[in-house]
Amino acid sequence: MIGILFAKARQFIRNPWTFLIFTGMSIGFALIMGITGGSNAIRVPVTIVDEHLRDTTIMSELKASTSFDLQEMKKEEMLKHLKNGKAEVGVILKEENYQVIVGVDSVRVRMVENMVRQAYIHYYQQQNIVDAANMVSNKQKDLLLYDMEESMNDPVFTVDSKGFTSSDAVVYNPTFQVLFGFSLFFVIYTIAYNVLPILTEKNEGLWDRIILSPVKKWEMYVANMLYSFFEGYLQVLVIFLLFRYGFGVNFNGRFYDTLLLIIPYVFAVIALALLITALVKNVQQFNAILPIIAVSMAMIGGAYWPIEIVESNALIALSKINPLTYGMEILNGAVVYNYSIQHLLYPISILILMGVVMIGIGIHLMERRHI
Repeated sequence: MIGILFAKARQFIRNPWTFLIFTGMSIGFALIMGITGGSNAIRVPVTIVDEHLRDTTIMSELKASTSFDLQEMKKEEMLKHLKNGKAEVGVILKEENYQVIVGVDSVRVRMVENMVRQAYIHYYQQQNIVDAANMVSNKQKDLLLYDMEESMNDPVFTVDSKGFTSSDAVVYNPTFQVLFGFSLFFVIYTIAYNVLPILTEKNEGLWDRIILSPVKKWEMYVANMLYSFFEGYLQVLVIFLLFRYGFGVNFNGRFYDTLLLIIPYVFAVIALALLITALVKNVQQFNAILPIIAVSMAMIGGAYWPIEIVESNALIALSKINPLTYGMEILNGAVVYNYSIQHLLYPISILILMGVVMIGIGIHLMERRHI
């Protein structure tokens, strides 16, 4: 078995193109669909007319917002962004007022306007207090403003506010939806094309010659599946590492958990690929059936869009026998909903059960047909 694994590893080093192509496609589609570093902040182009505004609390308050990403640019460039649809709203900041330029009328426009208005209100409230104090010295004014900021940072009392959702509330995060969806989708192809050699080697009589050696048949199955697991898991690992440390997607502090929780899904996909291999007669049939099954799994399992928006009872029923459904449920449950491992035992158990059943059926069919 060790010899088979070494042979597979050497083959991977000589011909890694399947792995590289599907890994690259996963990364490319995730980037195209909008992952830019894990930040969901709304991009707002800003033009500063009066330079002294940079040193005021207006700019510091606007930059402190985590909901908006201010991008400073000239007015002509901002208007071009709005015209081309690269931004929904832009802001021109002046000394005494501001101007909001609307590209696309949406809820975000009112959010941006409220944020800017509040920043101006706070700034002029401070200025009015300083002016009312009749202080002539600029040092005294700066000291008063400093004391005001310190008082706001350390108020007399605090208000603790919490949000709540019902038990069946749906949380949609486009970053993780795209990243998890395409990672789980393309790894199906990588694993399947690594299980396919079982079919080709049997058809070519290679397994019959190996059986004459001390290697047992179960060792050949295990070696092929272990290698398929290694390459499939490596693909997901590379993708997640790239987006974690290359693009700043923080996985909400559950990065290492996702690396562990993805194992049952990879195992279930290996079992599915083995079952498909046992059902087809040749490589041509395999190449025709695999894309149909993979795309159907992605559509039904929630890789392309959240499964919660699907209303068809028939599709929902089919999703219950789809490994990708439970893979998305595990990853979203850990990262988006922050579920504990105990809460994720159900989808993990389903994937393991699916894997065991499909492996048993696949090997039985393959041996019964004497491929």
